[in-house]
Amino acid sequence: MTKLEIKDLHVKVKAEPEHPEILRGINLTINTGEIHALMGPNGNGKSTLAETIMGNPAYLVTQGDILIDGESILDKAVDERARLGLFLGMQYPAEINGVTNAEFIRAAINARRPKDDQIPIMQFIKQLDATMDQLKMPEDMADRYLNQGFSGGEKKRNEILQLMMIKPHFAMLDEIDSGLDIDALRIVAEGVNSMRGKEFGTMIITHYQRLLNYIVPDFVHILKDGEIIETGGAELAKELEKTGYEHLKVGDANA
Repeated sequence: MTKLEIKDLHVKVKAEPEHPEILRGINLTINTGEIHALMGPNGNGKSTLAETIMGNPAYLVTQGDILIDGESILDKAVDERARLGLFLGMQYPAEINGVTNAEFIRAAINARRPKDDQIPIMQFIKQLDATMDQLKMPEDMADRYLNQGFSGGEKKRNEILQLMMIKPHFAMLDEIDSGLDIDALRIVAEGVNSMRGKEFGTMIITHYQRLLNYIVPDFVHILKDGEIIETGGAELAKELEKTGYEHLKVGDANA
């Protein structure tokens, strides 16, 4: 089992140090083998938390720590964190001209392997073809430039393709359900569920219970005003679908 710990995390936008903190003391532990859902109103810090865990330099940690198996990763760059097994499925995936999907994914896989143990090309192609087939992606998407000209739904499906191929220890999946029709949502959820196991943990950021009908979380956390104010099981998300967030206040955490 591998453990990702967020301890008393306070975060600001680096370019705006005079502005209030976005995150104000986040405490959260995710073990491999667990699926955590992070919910809450817009603009309250959910994406900031995912980006900070991944090491986005736009954010400044003013207090607290992020650790993997007890060792701080605050001084590590994004690529170093990726090599340690972190993955971010972005809310708005970037487009990269001149780099194909297949090239990007193979480079990401090899970056986590020793130089004398790079993935053989035929093994890679076989795995890629099988995974794309599982996600019902057309073959030509492997040779298209990364996310260029992709629809919103294609971009989200492509993030899950990368996740399934790279096989990280921990994934932060930021609104992977946005822009998906019901069929695409089911396929994406099946892809995430195929990763479930003792070597994989995830934090899924979502606004909607509908995703959690397909990917049933072990824990649900509510983040509001930069703090986790409530934690529960899968039933908490169903309750929020009925009641919303207005009745929840900072300081009400039961975790």
